[in-house]
Amino acid sequence: MRTTLQRGAQWYLIDSRWFKQWKKYVGFDSWDMYNVGEHNLFPGPIDNSGLFSDPESQTLKEHLIDELDYVLVPTEAWNKLLNWYGCVEGQQPIVRKVVEHGLFVKHCKVEVYLLELKLCENSDPTNVLSCHFSKADTIATIEKEMRKLFNIPAERETRLWNRYMSNTYEQLSKLDNTVQDAGLYQGQVLVIEPQNEDGTWPRQTLQSKSSTVPSRNFTTSPKSSASPYSSVSASPIANGDSTNTSGMHSSGVSRGGSGFSASYNCQESPSSHVQPGLCGLGNLGNTCFMNSALQCLSNTAPLTDYFLKDEYEAEINRDNPLGMKGEIAEAYAELIKQMWSGRDAHVAPRMFKTQVGRFAPQFSGYQQQDSQELLAFLLDGLHEDLNRVKKKPYLELKDANGRPDAVVAKEAWENHRLRNDSVIVDTFHGLFKSTLVCPECAKISVTFDPFCYLTLPLPLKKDRVMEIFLVPADPHCRPTQYRVIVPLMGAVSDLCEALSRLSGVAAENMVVTDVYNHRFHKIFQMDEGLNHIMPRDDIFVYEVCSTSMDGSECITLPVYFRERKSRPSSTSTGAVLYGQPLLVSVPKHKLTLEFLYQAVCERISRYIKQPLPDESGSSPLEPGACNGSRGSCEGEDEEEMEHQEEGREQLSETEGSGEDESGSDRGETSQKKLKDRPCPERLFTFSLVNSYGTADINSLATDGKLLKLNSRSTLAIDWDSETRNRYYDEQESEAYEKHVSMLQPQKKKKTAVALRDCIELFTTMETLGEHDPWYCPNCKKHQQATKKFDLWSLPKILVVHLKRFSYNRYWRDKLDTVVEFPVRALNMSEFVCDLSARPYVYDLIAVSNHYGAMGVGHCKQKQLTCYFTSVEMMSFIRHLHSVFLDRLMEERDQEAHSKAWGMMRLAAWTPTDVAS
Repeated sequence: MRTTLQRGAQWYLIDSRWFKQWKKYVGFDSWDMYNVGEHNLFPGPIDNSGLFSDPESQTLKEHLIDELDYVLVPTEAWNKLLNWYGCVEGQQPIVRKVVEHGLFVKHCKVEVYLLELKLCENSDPTNVLSCHFSKADTIATIEKEMRKLFNIPAERETRLWNRYMSNTYEQLSKLDNTVQDAGLYQGQVLVIEPQNEDGTWPRQTLQSKSSTVPSRNFTTSPKSSASPYSSVSASPIANGDSTNTSGMHSSGVSRGGSGFSASYNCQESPSSHVQPGLCGLGNLGNTCFMNSALQCLSNTAPLTDYFLKDEYEAEINRDNPLGMKGEIAEAYAELIKQMWSGRDAHVAPRMFKTQVGRFAPQFSGYQQQDSQELLAFLLDGLHEDLNRVKKKPYLELKDANGRPDAVVAKEAWENHRLRNDSVIVDTFHGLFKSTLVCPECAKISVTFDPFCYLTLPLPLKKDRVMEIFLVPADPHCRPTQYRVIVPLMGAVSDLCEALSRLSGVAAENMVVTDVYNHRFHKIFQMDEGLNHIMPRDDIFVYEVCSTSMDGSECITLPVYFRERKSRPSSTSTGAVLYGQPLLVSVPKHKLTLEFLYQAVCERISRYIKQPLPDESGSSPLEPGACNGSRGSCEGEDEEEMEHQEEGREQLSETEGSGEDESGSDRGETSQKKLKDRPCPERLFTFSLVNSYGTADINSLATDGKLLKLNSRSTLAIDWDSETRNRYYDEQESEAYEKHVSMLQPQKKKKTAVALRDCIELFTTMETLGEHDPWYCPNCKKHQQATKKFDLWSLPKILVVHLKRFSYNRYWRDKLDTVVEFPVRALNMSEFVCDLSARPYVYDLIAVSNHYGAMGVGHCKQKQLTCYFTSVEMMSFIRHLHSVFLDRLMEERDQEAHSKAWGMMRLAAWTPTDVAS
């Protein structure tokens, strides 16, 4: 299980619920070996149904999270598990390859989601077919697949084109390049062009007007060939020196030895003049996180002016081992120049994205990422690429030892500048003051550390809203759905108390369960934390009795519904879970098979159809001799669990199969046979099963003796198809009531907090945790010291990052607290502890928002130029004021009470000219 990821190796996905059950059964974790080998923990066949959005096609659900929804196991481990437990019948293994990211920094990971590409032929672009490919697949593999799909003979020459931005085509001529190297992304359209019989090509390439002829070919669509302008782009890094199959002369040109050349792709008429800086960025898959950060940086005047004036060229540090040979700086410069050229209304930053992916493998794909992480990487990368210090000196850190803060701070800043000197430091770096106090000897340690952005915590929510179902003990009452408010870090007992106040059911008579795929995934203990319960879990609370009417002790047993059916393709009989599981309480001294049958019948009587008056035989719910229980399943039986709706669909298909002109007659005949059939002596038989309900353990005693069952035993009641169809009321079994708490609109109690509240929280003194102690040089041991952060000096451009995402071992959440922030005159002076510092007053210039939930959503930027522009702000941004200011203020008023406005994650302020 600890196999190292190797490029090209195959790994398998397993539903984390099944895997956790298996770990408990075998005692995989040393701290969880209390119930090793218990029959009810037997996991049964590997079941990945919870990972599929469509059980038929077995398509993976979107946004699955590693370790939370699934686990990855190597081939050897998978083969052993498959040999021991088998796999649910009809399910195919979910196998994925290990791919390698990055050029200089190698990083292997399992490619869980394959890339979906849209494929079409040049002669019929409307006939688009979807295919999935690995990022490790080559362009030759795609071409081979397209030849097969479009029936192109092997002897006929073809060319492959990458179509993007509606009418711009890029030739993919390097066939040994991988999908990742070629920069293909989710939903990319590829066009295959077969050669004409006379040796010509249907698509005619346009000669570039640029003096730089790239190694890639770009053409306009024939439909737009009348356009007099077609821009050209090249990326020798992505595709290398490719051979031009169209016959055009090709050569790769690089600037400064970086290998990065040419401009970004666009399709604009030269006559359509665009305001410089008002340039959109095309979304390459889900790269809005990157575009949002780039737009914010683009509107940061000192940095943009620095690149537009080519000042960066003299400061590129190609020998910095911490840098990226100047390539990130050059890639960023090319993009900024394109955005501020005034020629293009939009560009596709593919070349920049490729460069970032080479040095930061986590950004090499085209999935949604964290905008702040990208910004942090970019600022750090630009700093190292543009560091004016060619050889960093060794500096010995000195302790404050009671020296004045001003002296120690100046020393720390000068030391920082001796090793780090760039436009990024000039513009974005400030200084923290960190104070640690030993609780034992009162030793005070003061240090000053540079920062590039200010990460602020948000006040955590104290409460959590949960929607749960209460299943009453009275069998004639339907379950009721409630909405309760519980402490965020509370226990299951808090949930029961809150539910008790609404329902009147005693909390001590409640059992809280997580129902998944018609079974109990987990039965919670009262002292377990509510953080074990994820928002998407289906929580059912059952009212049970710990004692019977006569005061005797009761045992509560989980009971699953199963339907046994013979499969046409197999001689074995399978059991399919359906319906809502039960918790049935039975007095211990009456726990016989007959009494258990009557107890279950009473529990399900609400949704059992009674026989019609003219039907022969007695009711199956009447008392009588019980002589049926189900023994162990044959070892070769392969059993599966399916959703209730799926079981119902299969049933209806069976009834209506082969329907033709006489189909209705056969249906009536079938119903008549059911009607004429005498009432069965028993509706169901019992099986003692594992907690998944997928494996039978042994038979139950039919001799009238007490059953040897305990609270960890799990029972299944097995129905045959005809009996279920005749007596089980599907609609009533699913029916439930809604409590008034569900009918009332949910109050979105979002108390807004000011940005200053977040800053105060950041500078609040705290005590270090026991797992994060500080080594006291006086005591010579680790101590849980008190720690306090303060701001000593602030940069020209202040970037604030709000920590919106919270994580724990069981689930992840996004904090939707509304944060109010000023557009103008953010006064930070009161938070700066250097009393001699100049006033720090800032105006807002950009905001990067994340809309949506964790793992999904959309990033969006808003730019606002300074209203009061200081001498440090360049004059060229003044003309944007009328464009952005009124629009942002209008949107701010509209969104003042909306969720989106409260989702601000990154903000940048520029200093206000106080004299103004």
